[in-house]
Amino acid sequence: MTSLAAYAFSRFRFKGRRQGLFAALLVQVFPQMLAAVSIYLLVLSIGKLIPSLGINTHAGLVLVYLGGAMGVNAWLMKGYFDTIPTSLEESAMIDGASPFQAYYKIILPLARPILAVIFLLQFIGSYSEFIFASVLISSSEKYTLAVGLQLFIQDQYASRWGVFAAASVLGALPIVTLFMFLQKYLVSGLTSGAVKG
Repeated sequence: MTSLAAYAFSRFRFKGRRQGLFAALLVQVFPQMLAAVSIYLLVLSIGKLIPSLGINTHAGLVLVYLGGAMGVNAWLMKGYFDTIPTSLEESAMIDGASPFQAYYKIILPLARPILAVIFLLQFIGSYSEFIFASVLISSSEKYTLAVGLQLFIQDQYASRWGVFAAASVLGALPIVTLFMFLQKYLVSGLTSGAVKG
């Protein structure tokens, strides 16, 4: 979803384009904690219409995470798309490709580095997020790792810091594995969209 929004902002010229980019970035400036009550009420309302997306569901929590960082990710990816020459798409369209085919078959494979960066940043952010997971998930069998770890240290006199530390180290293994797998994409993805040539 982020790549489609970033592609539109990068390649198409339309009224309100610049204002839309700044509005998306401005929304990201405010901490999500400020919107916790409104997001809770929104997910509660959605849950009344579609119970599988409501409170105490993983799908509802994923829905919140999906919308949470769209603005900054679209901005980051737009900067990367700006570095890809438009002549590649023009060549593809001369050969008979539609605009969507040029995006999907030419531009998106070239954008693998920035997709890897955004995927890793979002994975780390969602994996370690505590506030919304603790607000939207109420039953202990559905807790995320970050919320579940607090069960080890919430007792006033029976805090199990050793178990908490061991679980934290084990919980870091998926992030380290993912980082090792995506490492070849990360450097080019982080630096290529930073400066427009």
